[in-house]
Amino acid sequence: MTQVVEVTEAAAFHVKEMMRHNDEEGSFLRVAVNGGGCSGLTYGMGFETEKSDADFLLEQHGLQILVSREDAGILQGTQVDYKESLMGGGFTIENPNAIASCGCGTSFRTAKKAGTPAECD
Repeated sequence: MTQVVEVTEAAAFHVKEMMRHNDEEGSFLRVAVNGGGCSGLTYGMGFETEKSDADFLLEQHGLQILVSREDAGILQGTQVDYKESLMGGGFTIENPNAIASCGCGTSFRTAKKAGTPAECD
């Protein structure tokens, strides 16, 4: 199977730093899609200690990444990066499957999945 999600070296470095800081070393990074946001879907990232049979396990730059089989189609080809600017740094997510996004930049939808749109805050 091709990589569902690509985590860049810069993003992996910052995730591992966060793991060390939060005593989560040895955990998995979960990259997920959740319902909500103005356009219907939002991204989620967090730490988990156990893999389920419903997960794909990816290994990149010394980081173990989980993506549920349900989210894999929506995330196929997605890149997670970390970028620095004069205003600080943060994670960026580029998803080639997103056909629309919210003006606030945190929500999206794909041609096959509209999600559950909510009111903008």
